[in-house]
Amino acid sequence: MLSILFKIRKPKSSLEETILEVQKGNTQLQNQLINKYKPFIAKAVSSVCKRYIDESDDEFSIGLIAFNEAIEKYSPEKGSSLLSFAELLIKRRVIDYIRKESRNRAVSLIDSEGEEESAQTSIEANMSVEEHQKLVEQEHRREEIIHFQTVLKEFNLSFTDLLEQSPKHADARQNAMLVAKKLVENDELKQVLFEKKQLPIKHLESLVKVSRKTIERNRKYIIAMAIVLVGDYVYLKDYIKGVLEQ
Repeated sequence: MLSILFKIRKPKSSLEETILEVQKGNTQLQNQLINKYKPFIAKAVSSVCKRYIDESDDEFSIGLIAFNEAIEKYSPEKGSSLLSFAELLIKRRVIDYIRKESRNRAVSLIDSEGEEESAQTSIEANMSVEEHQKLVEQEHRREEIIHFQTVLKEFNLSFTDLLEQSPKHADARQNAMLVAKKLVENDELKQVLFEKKQLPIKHLESLVKVSRKTIERNRKYIIAMAIVLVGDYVYLKDYIKGVLEQ
């Protein structure tokens, strides 16, 4: 019923239509799509590796698998375009691959050393892996933030908006996040949000124990939290979980 009230029907883009066909089992179309976006995949992988990547590199194969994974998992309700979602997933999988390879090289180095030298090498290798792990996590967070920023722009929002209009008190932030959680749990309201790029305040008000005035005041923050909840955000979701458990 809400879909009729809000008139949210809109024509799907050709890429969205292609994805739907692929997800229905059209393997020929899937192969065509992957071939078409190989340059996109190579560019995304190269940005992580900090060097030119072509189809002969192992990292490119990881990116290819990740792109295919993005096709299979993509849903417009995630709040972003396929390519934006695919780029995040490709970079995440390549980073994980680099991390795994780094660990394997460290173990191989230790195995090749003598017993006394191996102890020292083990310490150095563990320190190296730990430092690399920190760098990997930093890269994950950076990619999540970049992706999140891209989706915010689709709602005409920015980090500046969130900093200026986020609830100042912990209990107010908790309430706003609970409103966002209730919103994304309702399929029709979630559809309104991501297709109309507007918060369905009137209908949302009837589902939560928060006044309309409070919802309107925290509108931008609620939208941002809803985007995080439905998106593929590992670290940002941890932040929300931490606030809700306070």
